[in-house]
Amino acid sequence: MSAIDWIFLAVTVFAALYGVAGLLSVVWFVRRPASATHACPPVTVLKPLRGDDGCLLENLRTFCEQDYPECDVIFGIRAADDAAVGTVQRLLRDFRDSRLELVVDDRAIGSNLKISNVANIVRHAHHETVIVADGDMRVGPDYVRAVVAPLEDPSVGLVTCLYSGVAAGGLASTLGAMFINEWFLPAALFGMHLEPLHHAFGATIACRSETLRVIGGFEAVADHLADDCVLAQLVTARGLRVVLSHYIVTNMVAEPDLRTLFFRELRWARTFRMLRPGSYFCSLFTHGVPWSLLWLAVGSATGPALIATAFHLSFRALARIALYRCLRRSTSWRETCLVPVRDAATFAIAVLSFFGTTVRWNGDRLRVGRDGRLAPQASDGALEAALRRSPVQSKRGDLA
Repeated sequence: MSAIDWIFLAVTVFAALYGVAGLLSVVWFVRRPASATHACPPVTVLKPLRGDDGCLLENLRTFCEQDYPECDVIFGIRAADDAAVGTVQRLLRDFRDSRLELVVDDRAIGSNLKISNVANIVRHAHHETVIVADGDMRVGPDYVRAVVAPLEDPSVGLVTCLYSGVAAGGLASTLGAMFINEWFLPAALFGMHLEPLHHAFGATIACRSETLRVIGGFEAVADHLADDCVLAQLVTARGLRVVLSHYIVTNMVAEPDLRTLFFRELRWARTFRMLRPGSYFCSLFTHGVPWSLLWLAVGSATGPALIATAFHLSFRALARIALYRCLRRSTSWRETCLVPVRDAATFAIAVLSFFGTTVRWNGDRLRVGRDGRLAPQASDGALEAALRRSPVQSKRGDLA
């Protein structure tokens, strides 16, 4: 074999070892015992929303059906004509006996309009313990109880959750859910074996209001792309711990088309690259199928390259079946046949993330600075108009 063949062999072996380690990390995490809790402090769940992807009603309904003594839910929307308003109003009618509230507030405190939304609705929170959860998440009735359990320990400043993906339907959604389950989830759990947790995941963030006040509130991360991770870093800088809950929430993936999926995953990739440039670069060598195919295309050792390709395709197929069984998610051979497409796309997006500093988010093109801060680059005008509007001019109101 030539020198380049030996390099490809080393990369494919490394990718195989990583694949095994990632799968074992998921199995270990899912099988570990849940935290027991006796305290049930009153909780306010904050739900920043934008638009309705067809799954929103059922997603939000699960947060209204919690098996918990006292749990308020506040829905935040930036525009009164947003499609999510009608969905929330239906919930207000269906759960008249629950403490639900809809807040419409277009105040912008920074370039990250999601965080502006959260900052607007947290002012309406009635309880000391708050949970922030995205609108595309779906949970079980034991979610709140599981998430607040670690906060019994006063040394814990923030609790976060991982998430698994479920496709709402269509090729784009299927590929999106595959990325979450087969790449993001194993990588996140494997990384926890290498270093302590100093970041959070936007699927769920739970903390005390006092912790938010100490770190400067959500205003402290209002211009950051990776707001969840920066928030966790501010918490750990105060000597408090970030804890990963045993609970895995469900991310309902409802991507309308492949173009939308591409720009969403490119934004995620550039976020990860910005947070950990060194480790993210090393992650390029964990993609066994693409590297095997590249070896087959440019190497001279055809036999070993064919063996590596066959091994990685077989391993990915068997490993994903084991992974989905572990997560109690259904899968099919049709989805398994998409593994080469999914892996090639993941690798290509990872490479593209190193070329450029712009991301697309909710119709806006944003430039990401070296410090992770966002700035409008080219947009439909909504973000720029919101940033020009002063807090005095912003509209704030409740709809019931």
